[in-house]
Amino acid sequence: PITKFLPGECLDGREEPISAAPGLDEKHYTLGTRLHPPFPEDTEMIMLGMGCYWCSEDIFMKMKGIYSTHVGFAQGVTTNPTYKEVCTGRTNHNEVVRVVYHPSKLALRKILEVFFEQHDPTTSNRQGGDVGTQYRSGIYYYTEDQKAIAYEVKSEYQKALEAAGVGFGKIVTEIEGAETFFYAELDHQQWDSKPHANGYCGLHPTGVPFPAST
Repeated sequence: PITKFLPGECLDGREEPISAAPGLDEKHYTLGTRLHPPFPEDTEMIMLGMGCYWCSEDIFMKMKGIYSTHVGFAQGVTTNPTYKEVCTGRTNHNEVVRVVYHPSKLALRKILEVFFEQHDPTTSNRQGGDVGTQYRSGIYYYTEDQKAIAYEVKSEYQKALEAAGVGFGKIVTEIEGAETFFYAELDHQQWDSKPHANGYCGLHPTGVPFPAST
């Protein structure tokens, strides 16, 4: 089985952010908003891991009520890792999209419903052909209210999978407090909106929707 490395076996990383990361004044490629804090006071953040971060960012940045999205790495050991280092598996990081949203315009519950519907949260450390601990399913919260909502929505989707009766197992999505977010390289930000995008999508949805009542 694919598992995380022991901390002492992980790559060391570096003290400073990687030179290819977006600069402090860099703007979102499609929204024109900030990629770095400070963000507007009426926004909140949540980090989501659901396979390839190019694909997941493309979903969330198109939702109404989103202020900004950016991709990077979190919940691992190596400081300021590069994309290539994360791909080795020896950083223990997850590929994540950090979503900055306006709660008054877009409820976290809706974001998490989309999260669960748009990938397979029952597969451990993989989405489709993308295999490795960097592709694990995860919700990383910043507040206790977000934590409570995450567990609630996870439970509801587990019931939806069981009601569908199509052979899906238990949801393996990890729910943890958000640790340090390390920005991925600038050319990875909003990848699917840029001219070099090849339309790749590694997400592997179950096809099971939330009940309409939610």
